[in-house]
Amino acid sequence: MTNREKELLKIIKDDPLISQIELADKLNITRSSVGVHISNLIRKGYIKGKGYILNELPYCTVIGGANMDVQCFPKDILTYHDSNPGNVKLSLGGVGRNIAENMARLGLRTKLISVVGDDLYADAILKGSEEAGVEMDDSLILEKTNSSTYFSILNEKGDLEIAISAMDIYDNLDEEFIKKKDKIIENSRVIIVDTNIPKETIEYIVKRHKNTVFFIDTVSTAKSMKIKDILGYFHTIKPNKIEAEKLSGIIINNDSDLDRVADYFFEQGVKNVFISLGQDGVYYNNQKEKGKILGEEVEVVNATGAGDAFLAALVYGYLNEFSMEEMARIAQRASILTLKHEDTINPNINLKNILEEGE
Repeated sequence: MTNREKELLKIIKDDPLISQIELADKLNITRSSVGVHISNLIRKGYIKGKGYILNELPYCTVIGGANMDVQCFPKDILTYHDSNPGNVKLSLGGVGRNIAENMARLGLRTKLISVVGDDLYADAILKGSEEAGVEMDDSLILEKTNSSTYFSILNEKGDLEIAISAMDIYDNLDEEFIKKKDKIIENSRVIIVDTNIPKETIEYIVKRHKNTVFFIDTVSTAKSMKIKDILGYFHTIKPNKIEAEKLSGIIINNDSDLDRVADYFFEQGVKNVFISLGQDGVYYNNQKEKGKILGEEVEVVNATGAGDAFLAALVYGYLNEFSMEEMARIAQRASILTLKHEDTINPNINLKNILEEGE
């Protein structure tokens, strides 16, 4: 949407019965120009037609994984090649789904484009996500197919030791299916993509919608390689240190190396760079503002999901025009709130609690 169209839509929202002549006077443009802008807004789906009936409220869209997480927690020090007494917890997961739920809990209208099967896990994923405020209408449901499952074993400190992911179902999020969602994608304020979906699908999305703001979650070192050749299509990236090294080819040993890596990303076309440094904090840079937010000592209850909360808070900060430092701070606080809770998503995550975390 152009800036002029945004101005026009705001005026119409405040006064749906306003005439085109009045719109022209308010914007100091010709009536014929108003007509062109109105036609474009109708074509893009922001206005339903005559009478300036506005379409649905602005929204963001996440395209990525949705699955059931099976987490195993030992009661004592984890012992390999042996049976460990402990607890097993089932929870809704998937990087894309987790990001979407965190965004919804932060008050952002959020749609999720993902895929599930027709099993009991699918019912739980769809119902649980919708109850948390995530709109699931555009996700794909496949018959006679098992939903994606992520099985993880954590150690006595709550850190991941090993995991197995059964995620072949994501191959069905192919170009043919995503083409049907072009209008949803085009009308989104921001699109968040995770690299669980096929490389070809990611390439189609970003090249098809070049004027859209894309955030990327790299998910893992191996999966981050899917975007190495298309980095420039992403407005904001948030790799961890290892992923940043793999994507840039630059080893990070100090702050100067972080700047070099950021410069590499800028040369590709990226606008905002956030690099997670684990316990050492987070580095941020957008060529105008750069710095590092130092890490904090946290008693980790569950390390799964902290990165998803981080990215969701980045999106919130971007949409509310926060500075880079402010975005990095609220993202870090959101991840800390998640680390302190036993669930993958802290049900108490909201802006108020995030801000209080930093006090």
